[in-house]
Amino acid sequence: MGPENDSTEQALEKIRFVIPAKQARMRIDVYLTHQIQNATRSKVRQAIDEGFVLVDGTRVKASHPVSPGEVIEVTLPRPPRTDAQPENIPLDIIYEDDHLLIVNKKAGMVTHPAYGNYEGTLVNALLHHCRSLSTVNSETRPGIVHRLDKDTTGLMVVARNDVVHHHLAKQFSRRTIDREYWAIVWGTFKGRKGTIEAALGRSKRDRKKVAVTAEGKHAVTDYEVLKQFDYMSLIRLKLRTGRTHQIRVHLAHIGHPVFGDPTYGGRSHEWGGLEGKKAQQASNLLKLIHRQALHAKTIGFIHPATKEHVIFDSELPGDMLEVLERV
Repeated sequence: MGPENDSTEQALEKIRFVIPAKQARMRIDVYLTHQIQNATRSKVRQAIDEGFVLVDGTRVKASHPVSPGEVIEVTLPRPPRTDAQPENIPLDIIYEDDHLLIVNKKAGMVTHPAYGNYEGTLVNALLHHCRSLSTVNSETRPGIVHRLDKDTTGLMVVARNDVVHHHLAKQFSRRTIDREYWAIVWGTFKGRKGTIEAALGRSKRDRKKVAVTAEGKHAVTDYEVLKQFDYMSLIRLKLRTGRTHQIRVHLAHIGHPVFGDPTYGGRSHEWGGLEGKKAQQASNLLKLIHRQALHAKTIGFIHPATKEHVIFDSELPGDMLEVLERV
């Protein structure tokens, strides 16, 4: 029996297959590649891994053999929009010239339009502010040389033309960009400095998360303790590699998750083994910040036009400062 298209919300398309009685034994990723128009096997595997494919209402692996009578439900995200519209959104611009901008991104702002976030992004705000931005990336990412997580605050460099973009991108790829992050984390440290070296890849349990895994990509994070409190610390971090969620996953891996991090265990005072008044205080502090207490504080690089080394610094955001004042 062929696919049955369901009418759904605009953001998603759902396709339903019922495996016919005479269907030969076949892996589900191979079967769907043949059944869905313009599908590739790699995309089908990705959809299966991310839970967009259900067999009789249950997630399966790509190697699952289809059987007669099984009902397969596939949820397909709509293709990303190829346009980004200017929006009058306030920006905290700490430096600007004819070649680039340095923006202090606020918490909750997505860097560029993507599935589920087509409005209210940094790119939408930049298009309203700037007459021109680099076009090296797609139409949904003009000017964007690098990214920060939605709820990570801090400094980003934006390219106003393609020549500047290429110069900056080369510095990022060569790891010559000076970037310093500050974070509030659970627990205290025995030593003042340390290095975390652990490979990172997609979590096998939850494909939306990153995890330490032997099959992952090499990742190294250096940290330095700036100040310690009863059950948390303020630390400075530098990345030797640039993996997705690197700082957050590495710190959770060594038992010091970023305070307030809802994804990697930073919203539970169990990490500190706290009881009584301290547990209540920690719970009150968590109410002050609804995200990971992570801030990209400093960025430095060779200016593509002047060839001089420039460095920019920023203050910690209000929610992090309030936690530090009350701890």
